[in-house]
Amino acid sequence: MDRLCIRSSLRTISVLVVHLLIHFCGGHSRLIGSPQPVVAKVGDDVILPCHLEPAVDVAIRMLEWTRSDLNPRYVYIWYAGQDYVNMKNPSYKGRTSLFTDELKRGNISLKLSNVTPADEGKYRCYIPDRNEESVIELVVGAVSSPGISVAGLNASSSEVVLQCESEGWYPEPEVVWLDSEGNVLSAGPTETVRGPDDLYTVSSRVTVDKRHGHRFSCTVQQNITNQTRETHIHVPG
Repeated sequence: MDRLCIRSSLRTISVLVVHLLIHFCGGHSRLIGSPQPVVAKVGDDVILPCHLEPAVDVAIRMLEWTRSDLNPRYVYIWYAGQDYVNMKNPSYKGRTSLFTDELKRGNISLKLSNVTPADEGKYRCYIPDRNEESVIELVVGAVSSPGISVAGLNASSSEVVLQCESEGWYPEPEVVWLDSEGNVLSAGPTETVRGPDDLYTVSSRVTVDKRHGHRFSCTVQQNITNQTRETHIHVPG
């Protein structure tokens, strides 16, 4: 009976020691990012979440934010209490930062300012000496309201050619025409132009018959970013 008690006590002590070692070594902490893509609009500031849970002080550790498709790949490097600007990819200089006061609580989230379409991609949050990483995907979007104009009239019939145009979209959107009852109209191919700022301008024409209604709408939509803009026109009889 005594031997059983001793063995039970030793087993309990062993379990406690293991738990204490895990606690003090921080081995049970996990690097948590975002399971879903982070969506940001062009020109906005965005935060890419990354933190240790439970919290561990990482203020004096080396921390990396990288993108594997870049050269150099470094978006941000924290080492010896400072930002290593010289190793950072030039496109991110002056636009990335950490919440340094939060590092002692394990918060390694990256703030990215003035988002551009080129910022879209997968970011790796990494702690080298713990060999822990988390990948966060950033999806960038830009939207603008479309406009409709009358592009042509057929004097001998009741047909009218309408044109819808919208500029400043990212990623490339699609255009849908609807009549007054919500039916999709058959339109010509959408013309798309990508500007030097990587933003798209789209335009589409449709021929409508005024006898089938006087109110028509043009919807520009981007399913990846879940953005939609719509405008209407009333064509007099």
